[in-house]
Parts: sequence; C-alpha cells; structure tokens
Amino acid sequence: MTKVLVLYYSSYGHIETMAQAVARGATSVSGTEVALKRVAELVPKEVATSAHFKLDQEARFADSNELADYDAIIFGTPTRFGNMAAQMRNCLDQTGGLWAQGKLIGKVGSVFTSSAVGDGNETTIISFWHTLAHHGMVISGLPYSSPELYDLSEVRGGSPYGASTIAGADGSSSPSAIELKLAEDQGRHIAGIASDLFA
Repeated sequence: MTKVLVLYYSSYGHIETMAQAVARGATSVSGTEVALKRVAELVPKEVATSAHFKLDQEARFADSNELADYDAIIFGTPTRFGNMAAQMRNCLDQTGGLWAQGKLIGKVGSVFTSSAVGDGNETTIISFWHTLAHHGMVISGLPYSSPELYDLSEVRGGSPYGASTIAGADGSSSPSAIELKLAEDQGRHIAGIASDLFA
C-alpha cells in the first residue's frame, strides 16, 4: 500500500478546497492510502476570528515527525508575498531531525498554492522546492498531460509547477472547476509516481 499525505495550510478555505481535490485525485490510484491533514495555526484565535479565518476545518493537525511515515507528500499553502505562508514554514522548520536522519530522502514531494491575483503562484511553489531538495525528495509538478493546462477560457491558476487557484484580491473567488481538475490531476500524478517507486 502506497501512503500519500496531503498536508496543507488554509486561512480562508481556498487551499482546503484544493487539498480535498488533490486527495480525491490521489485516492483514485489503486493501492493508495491517502491522509488529508493540516498544519497548526499560528495566529492568535481572536485575531484569526476578527480576520474571518476559516477555523472549522475537518482535517486534523499533523505533527512534523509524521512526514516520515509517507511515501509522498503533497503540500498546499497560500502565497504570502511570493513565498509559502508562515504556518507551513513553521511546520517545515521543525523537520530538522528528519533531515539529520535522512528520513525524507527519496520520497516524492509536490506543491500546490493559491494567491490573490495570480502573482506569486509560481514563485511560491518554486521557492518551496528548495526545502524539498534539501530533504532529498523526488520533486514533481503537474505535467502537460493534464489538458486543462492549455485551457485559456478563463483566468485561472495552474502551471507545470503545480495546481493553483486565484482567490481574488478580497478572497471572494472560489476554486473553479478547471482549477479543481488540475488539483485532482496533480494528486493522481504524484500518487502514481509514488506507487511506481514504492509499491
């Protein structure tokens, strides 16, 4: 059984929705067991509440040491000035012990994201890859075998680096059907690679 972790941080629910689509895609690969988890919130509850953060998410919190238990990890984070959110960075900064023991070497890593107006979607994923490379992970994005990457019928996220969604400057946009399909394709692609490597 190939084990895939979809690990995400979501302030307003955009990445949570994308993570669910990624998990659906990964689950579609025969012989794959998928876990959907999130990283802990760092913002004080009163601040998060006043900012209308979506705090009632079903996914349970993950411990950074759990990452070693999976064959593939698909990370989801919103864009913060072209980089991952601090909550995800905090989780990864706690993986020094895993790094020292080489626990993630050879495991498959991938990233998906969201941003307000599309800026930073690619830089967030690419800058995230640095951490995965330091862990010795096999890094993969979203190949052009996903036909929606060619779709120009709407303003959308998604690139060969990974699935993404454009949330709108005020966060009012939800992931589109095309963006969700790209997320599913990424989940399926990564689970397939992990299955080939570890089954």
